[in-house]
Amino acid sequence: MFVDSKGTEERKTALDAFVKLTRAAESVLARLQKHLAERGITGSQFNVLEMIHHLGPLPQGRIGRKMLRSGGNMTLVVDNLEKRGLVVRIRDERDRRSYIIDLTPAGKEFIAGLFPFYADKIEEEMGVLTGPELEQLAALCKKIGKQKRVLPRQA
Repeated sequence: MFVDSKGTEERKTALDAFVKLTRAAESVLARLQKHLAERGITGSQFNVLEMIHHLGPLPQGRIGRKMLRSGGNMTLVVDNLEKRGLVVRIRDERDRRSYIIDLTPAGKEFIAGLFPFYADKIEEEMGVLTGPELEQLAALCKKIGKQKRVLPRQA
């Protein structure tokens, strides 16, 4: 992916680790996405249903922020879930510009049936690591994801 023959050893190590992290994540996600596609749902749609299933009804904007998705992308995902009868939009009484997304009875049944299957597939994918390795991986990923870097201003 990256070739940086003039970089420092630290830079080469960082690039190598990044490439391996990215490839591993994309590889696992591709296999998991296949299982979802066989059940007629995308990864983003599953994530919305799972989030509401476990956290309860949420504002659409909050769902998008938690999933790191744009407002337009979330609108499309929720539109498609709504067309399938899996979610309903409810106007937020506190902010009339916003909608709360909730599961319909069909959505509750769908995600309740799909989640255990998907969790089993994730467990299978992650089964190449031991318990302590999984804990270490989780801690390292959290450390990378939570860092607060100030980006340089663009000229």
